[in-house]
Amino acid sequence: MKRTPCEYIVWNGLPVIRKGIALSMINDYGLNQRETAEKLGISGAAVCQYLSGKRGRVDIDDTELFKEFNKSAAKIIESGKDVINTETCRLCRIFIQKNIFPINENNKKEKK
Repeated sequence: MKRTPCEYIVWNGLPVIRKGIALSMINDYGLNQRETAEKLGISGAAVCQYLSGKRGRVDIDDTELFKEFNKSAAKIIESGKDVINTETCRLCRIFIQKNIFPINENNKKEKK
């Protein structure tokens, strides 16, 4: 059975989005791993795995996306957990537009 687009994003995209936001919170805003985990509503172990590259393994080399991660991190730090879903969906739409997360067989990329 083929995965639905949202299922694909949950398994492949969500870790990349969370990693990007977590890295921004730590590198740009000076939060530690515990604070970052608390802000994102995830475990400290998950943050550790994002930092070590065990989760969210897609490498992003797009300065526009880094700015978007930074923008989302700032909103989450400022507004709290209420905006996590909104920011995650916003970033997901950007990733789909840029074809970083191919959501159907026709635009699937080769993974290195």
